[in-house]
Amino acid sequence: MLTRRFLKEKKGLAAIEFALIGPVLATLLMGTIELCEALGAHQKVTMLASSAADLVAQTTSVSASNMSDVFSAVSAIMYPYPSSNAQIIISSIVSDGNGNGTVAWSQAQNGTPLTVNAAIAIPTGLMDKTQCAKGACSVILATITYPYTSPVSKMFIGTVNMTDYFYARPRKSATVSYTG
Repeated sequence: MLTRRFLKEKKGLAAIEFALIGPVLATLLMGTIELCEALGAHQKVTMLASSAADLVAQTTSVSASNMSDVFSAVSAIMYPYPSSNAQIIISSIVSDGNGNGTVAWSQAQNGTPLTVNAAIAIPTGLMDKTQCAKGACSVILATITYPYTSPVSKMFIGTVNMTDYFYARPRKSATVSYTG
């Protein structure tokens, strides 16, 4: 008899339903905010990579002070995310005549530059062996690695490394030289 009366009672039903669904809705809201923040940071990493390669590709040669200026300029792109721990590597890759390349020079901020004269695989079509004889063409490679730490989910997920690569062809010469 008590069970039937309990099942017929409708008072407080909305509060019980909200207590059951409320945490799920709050979790979905926080997840959406986290996802948007992570996508925003990844978009900044992609913009940083393309801008770094593009800035260097616009010149015929770069010096150590030019590279310092490039690193400073592209680090500002990460705002409002902290850029002090972003790893930025900018390299000139010269054709080996077989569709791949070798590192002519490489400079880095917060990381290790690529080894000079090391062979490096290049995506198909960037330095096609029918168009590029040995040393006749090059690309500027910008590699960015950004350790993204979300303020909310750092206790659950931790740091996620976001990496992006961008290739740009030199505009004013076949190669961009580094004058140190």
